Parts: sequence; C-alpha cells; structure tokens
Amino acid sequence: MTPTREQIRRAYIDACYQEIEALKPGNVHRFADGHRMSAEQFFESAQVSSHAVCDPTLSIGQRILAAVSATRTKIGTNTNLGILLLCVPLAKAAGDGGDLQTDLAAALDQLDLEDARNVFAAIMLAQPGGLGSAPKHDVSSAPEVPLLEAMHAAADRDMIARQYVTGFDDIFAGGFGAHAAAIAGGELKMWPAVFTYLHFLSEFADSHIVRKHGNAVADETQRQARQILARVEALKDGKEREKLLLAFDAELKARSINPGTSADLTVATLFALKLNWVLHNGEVNA
Repeated sequence: MTPTREQIRRAYIDACYQEIEALKPGNVHRFADGHRMSAEQFFESAQVSSHAVCDPTLSIGQRILAAVSATRTKIGTNTNLGILLLCVPLAKAAGDGGDLQTDLAAALDQLDLEDARNVFAAIMLAQPGGLGSAPKHDVSSAPEVPLLEAMHAAADRDMIARQYVTGFDDIFAGGFGAHAAAIAGGELKMWPAVFTYLHFLSEFADSHIVRKHGNAVADETQRQARQILARVEALKDGKEREKLLLAFDAELKARSINPGTSADLTVATLFALKLNWVLHNGEVNA
C-alpha cells in the first residue's frame, strides 16, 4: 500500500523519539543532556522538521533545506542535519508505495544539480561541528555536479555520504540486522535501539568524531564501543547495563566526544523499519 503523508510523518517522529529515549553513550538522550543541547530540543526538532520531511510537493533537496531552516528557526542550533540527510530520501521512497529499497535507489539516482544546491545550502545553514573544507565539491561553494556525484566524492570519509552511494546498505543490512538480533534475543523497550546504536559505533569510526577530533580518537572510541557492546550483551540486569552505559556516556561527554553519525544512522534504521511496517501493514509500529 502507499502510505499517507501523515503516516510517514508519524513514522519519522516516532523514530526520532525512540532514538532519544535510548541510552546512547556520548549523545543527547533522556538520561542525560550534553554538548550544550537537551533532549527536549531533539523532541522539538523532530516535530518542527517533520512537515518538510514528508512534503510530497518538494524535491529531496528542497525538503532537506526546508527542514533544516525550520529547525534552525525554532531551535537555534544544529540538532538534526545528519538525520534529515538520511531520512528525507527514505520518506520520498516510502511515498512511492513500492519496495522501500528499490524506490530509494531510484530516488537517489534521480538527484540533480538543484538538489545539490539545496543540500549545500542546508549544510551551510546548519553549520555542523567540524565541518572544515573539502578538496572537491566543498559545500561553501556553489555545486558543479549533481548531489549523488558530490556524495561519491565524500563517501570514503563520511558515513552519511556513503549511504547515498551504497543505497543505504549499512542501514538495510547492518542496522536492520542488529535490531533484528536484539528483538530475537528478547530485548524490549529501548534496548533494540541501544544495540542498533552500539552496532554502528563499534563497526565504524564515527564520521562526526573524525571531523572534530581526528582518526585516532575515532578509532579509540570504536574500540571502546566494541568492549562496551560485549559487556552489555553479557549483562542481563537492565540497571547494571544502564550504569555501564552512563559511565561511558560521562567519559565521552567529558572529552566533548559526540558520536553523532552513529546516532543519525540509528534514527534512519528505526525510520526505515517503521516505513517497512507501514508499507506492509498500513500503520506505524510505535
């Protein structure tokens, strides 16, 4: 079935909320604020950006720019650029009403120069931490190529750009797999989202950490995440798990380390799962 605009919007908000409800070390979540941002700002960001994310009259680039602009106006800081870069193509694909991955691949292939202009403008408006400059297709300059080509140039250093050129493979394979394994293992409430996040943090050097702190810090955080994941899997008591994760959370935040890309990929995984549910069942699996 083809989901309605409201069903897609609800799935997006639910995914954003579910991610903030999960204890994700180093990020903002309901257990602890951080990086001069609060959980409430992320809840508000989901609401104010949701209408643009799901607006069928806008292109992907227009949706991203409109959603970033709405967030910036309301929140005053960047809370969701990575989320929007990942979730808007998923929302567009879901609106086509077919197979989510197939329609996503088609939507990505159709990205053009105008999409690049709008996305470059959105990135400059959001001003993400550690933005820096790029040798090719720098976002501070007018784009000269379609958006997908620009993403190709950045894919080796940025996990979000990599999703554009791989058809979101890390989400549909790794993210879905981690979430499914948690469900199969009997995990409830926030824990499937936590395990999805820890999957990304332990499998990849987080792009946001690389931009702000360099490869060595990102690699060390990835190694720590692998150790934490193994320990959380071994623990069965939820309170003991929370203590372990909160200690890691405090350590990362004390060093201003924010694995933002891992969180963005987690939201996109949750959103894609909910969209698949809507496409096949007709309602959001909240």
